[in-house]
Formats: sequence, structure tokens, C-alpha cells
Amino acid sequence: MLFDDMGIVLIGRNEGDRLRRCLESVIDQVPHIVYVDSDSTDGSLELAKRYNVDVIELDKSKPFASPRSRNAGFFHLVETYPEIKYVQFVDGDCVLDRDWLAKARATLDHHPQVAVVCGRRREMFPKASIYNQIFDVEWDTPIGEARSCGGDALMRPEAIVQVNGYNPTLIGGGEPEMCVRLRQRGWKILRIDAEMTLHDADTHEFSRWWRRIRRCGHAYAEGAWLHGAPPEYHWVKQTLSNWFWGLGFPAFVLLTAWPTHGWSLFLLLGYGLLIFRAFLRERKRLSNRLALTYSAFCVLTKFPMMMGQAQFMWNKLRGRKTRLVEYKRFAQVK
Repeated sequence: MLFDDMGIVLIGRNEGDRLRRCLESVIDQVPHIVYVDSDSTDGSLELAKRYNVDVIELDKSKPFASPRSRNAGFFHLVETYPEIKYVQFVDGDCVLDRDWLAKARATLDHHPQVAVVCGRRREMFPKASIYNQIFDVEWDTPIGEARSCGGDALMRPEAIVQVNGYNPTLIGGGEPEMCVRLRQRGWKILRIDAEMTLHDADTHEFSRWWRRIRRCGHAYAEGAWLHGAPPEYHWVKQTLSNWFWGLGFPAFVLLTAWPTHGWSLFLLLGYGLLIFRAFLRERKRLSNRLALTYSAFCVLTKFPMMMGQAQFMWNKLRGRKTRLVEYKRFAQVK
């Protein structure tokens, strides 16, 4: 089925064959597709051109980031094809479900105050690594009215234009930040019980997982900096938790180890209690083994999150912007 009044924005950087899968999942569903490339060296540009989609190459003199890419694609679509009523955003490492656009469009048609509708994202290869499996659990978020969406979502162009699109200066957390501004204008974000995309995290090393979470920490800190004031308190609780468990608590334990003759080290058992509490919550929806693993990683994230937050604050003090934090292996177009 071809949705004539829809457009799609794909973004990518060295996604290789992941981009091919993405293009093949959308090319016969929507007539207006734009691919925004962030200085790929793997043949992604040439691949996209072979599929006869609009291609935008971002200026290399400015920092790359997903919000900047999405803005470039979105405003190109609405200016070039003003008849478009809906815009689907898709990351270049995802495959769009064949039934998603019809379900998402029907949702927006029946809920005029909803600006953004998203569904279920899953990992394409969850068993390929423990990190892929952790991401798959993270994507399983509650259904209903939400505070924000992720990178894949169907949106109303008029709502996005109303808030001037994404904040192009952010290196992460662009969707939640824009959703704050949408909700402030009275719009709603809705997550429905429908398959939306398959995502290929392709993460097999601890170091790459660590870099991804560090980038998330940076996004939390910057989001709290921008919208942490009441009544929003955007990401304030998460940021404070990361500072406490990732730096404050372990620093206190180590600094008091000498005067307490090592007794303060027993306080580190508090991390075990955190894991256990998370395990009791997650075992209601996951197997015991996966619940325990996921809970342990939830606690472990406090440390790279804190490092990302510290990076944001340090650069803020120096008046500098953090460059794009990449965690994936570059792929090649075959």
C-alpha cells in the first residue's frame, strides 16, 4: 500500500547493509523519502541514490548529531512536498514493519491532539550478544500516553514546525527534549501496542556498550540543564541518581574506609540491594536469568552515565560543545 500523503526521513552514518535493509522496508510504502547522511565513507550515499530517494549530505564543518540530521530531512520534506500530512522518522539501522504506517496513521486520524505516535521497537538479533538483549528489554516500554518517544515515530508536521523542530545542538536525547516542548504546547505523545521497527544494535563489545551509555548520560545532563526547572523536572531525578550512585556514594565509602578501618566498605553492598530490588520488579515480565542480568546492567549504567554527565558539565564550564559519541562499528555496503 502506498501512502501518498506521507514522507519518511532516514538518517545514517556508515550503516552499510543496515541502511540497505532500511531502504528496502520503506521504498514501496511512501513516495517521498529523504536520506540524510553524516559523512559516511562506506558507500551509503551511493546506495541511497540507487534507490532514487532524496539525499542530503550534511556540512562537515558543523558537528554531526541525530537531531541535526532529523531537522535537515524534515524541513526538506515539508518545503519540497507541502502536501505531506505525516512524517515518519526512522534510523538507518532499523527496518520498518509493513503494517506500522497504517496503524500509526489511523491513530493520528482518531486523536487530533496527538502529535507523535510510536510503537514497539525490537532488536533484530537479540541473542547475538548480551548487549543486544539488554537493548531489546529497554525498548519494551509501557503502552499509552507517554512523556516522549524514541528515534522512530510518526509525527504531524504542523506540530513539529510549531516548536521549530529538534534542537540541533544536542548530541543525544533530541526526541525527549522536543517532546517536552510539544507537551508544553498542549500536544500529546502516544505509544500504541503495535510492532513498529526492528533495530540492529550490532553491539558485541563492552567498550561499545559503555560509550553508548556514556552518551546517554550526557543527554540526561543536558536535558536536565535545559528543562530541569519545575514543573517539568526533565531528567532531574535520573541525573541526581547517576551522580549519587556513580560518584557520590562510592567516593564517600572510599574516603571513609581509612578512619572506619575498612568497615565503610560494607556499604558497597548497597549496590547489591539495588540489583535485588530491580530484579524483583523485572522478574514479573522476564525470565529470572534475564531479569538478574538486566538489573545488574541497570546498576552498572550509573558509572558511564555519571561520566557522560561530568563530560557535559566540564564542557559547559569551558564553553565547548561535546562532539558526537559513536559506539557502533562502521559497516560496509556489500
